[in-house]
Amino acid sequence: MKSAKLPKPKLIVILGPTASGKSELAVKLARKFGGEIVSADSRQVYKEMDIGAGKVPRDRPNNKQIKSNKKRIFVKNSLLFVGNLSEYFHRGIRHYLLDVASPKKRFSVVRYQKSAFRAIKKIQQKGKLPIICGGTGFYIQAVVDGIVLPEVKPDWKLRKKLEKKSTKELFKLLRKLDFKRAKNIDEYNPRRLIRAIEIVKKTKKPIPALKLQPRFNVLTIGIKKSSEELKKLIARRLKKRFKQGMVKEVKKLHKSGISWKKLEEFGLEYRWIAKYLQGKINYPKMVEKLQKDIEHFAKRQMTWFKKMEKNQKIHWIRNYKETEKLIKKFFSF
Repeated sequence: MKSAKLPKPKLIVILGPTASGKSELAVKLARKFGGEIVSADSRQVYKEMDIGAGKVPRDRPNNKQIKSNKKRIFVKNSLLFVGNLSEYFHRGIRHYLLDVASPKKRFSVVRYQKSAFRAIKKIQQKGKLPIICGGTGFYIQAVVDGIVLPEVKPDWKLRKKLEKKSTKELFKLLRKLDFKRAKNIDEYNPRRLIRAIEIVKKTKKPIPALKLQPRFNVLTIGIKKSSEELKKLIARRLKKRFKQGMVKEVKKLHKSGISWKKLEEFGLEYRWIAKYLQGKINYPKMVEKLQKDIEHFAKRQMTWFKKMEKNQKIHWIRNYKETEKLIKKFFSF
């Protein structure tokens, strides 16, 4: 007689294109339903990349906590919570996978997946609701679909050689080596392209279809905006980020030892500001190019999310009430 299978633990995912308001929604839901948030953003994992990567601002501990660096109760914006200096809180809500890696080192999707699984387990053990929030589709899929990722060690010699090529050349090479993988990759991301080429060359065969081992019962909520609305939101956010000191942030990263080439590889804000700081482009042109690049990025994100729907239903919402209703139904509150 077969033993009954245990029900899979429940997980909420909030996704959507850049500037659509994912973070605000996730925090609102975490406060309403007693949750904690796991970030799914390939740039927010890096330390010192705050404004350009769009991290939610970190709550400031009080003076006593700074002196002791021990776990304490402290108040921020009339919110009482427990934390320590290594933990990341925003508006009293614990966030995971923000500020966990040096931008001088690569942070792989394999590492993200393992870290996210650990964070989710920790949240569940506290009796809280895990909420994944972000716009990096592959990170979300790695967790939600339980993608079994190929364990191939880095080939530093090959990487050094490939890093000299443009993204266009890398994409062309990948298409030649593995046409199927090239169809499902972000062709503008040099790190992903190099990794895909590396796997094909090391295994001497095309990357097999990724195996899926889902661990969770997932409710995926997507924020959809019209292209015109999204353009306005991107422009408004970009203006705000420049005022907050985004150019200074990129200067500081370069002074800390990160090459212009590496900064450009991080894409979007870091790419165009790095070009501007090198004198390759003037300020107005940089802002114009960056706006367009972010708009194209948002379109690519939506394309990825549509592909994700083959394995996971996404509930596209228009307002907060719809979201609340979906969650209550999911948990049968």
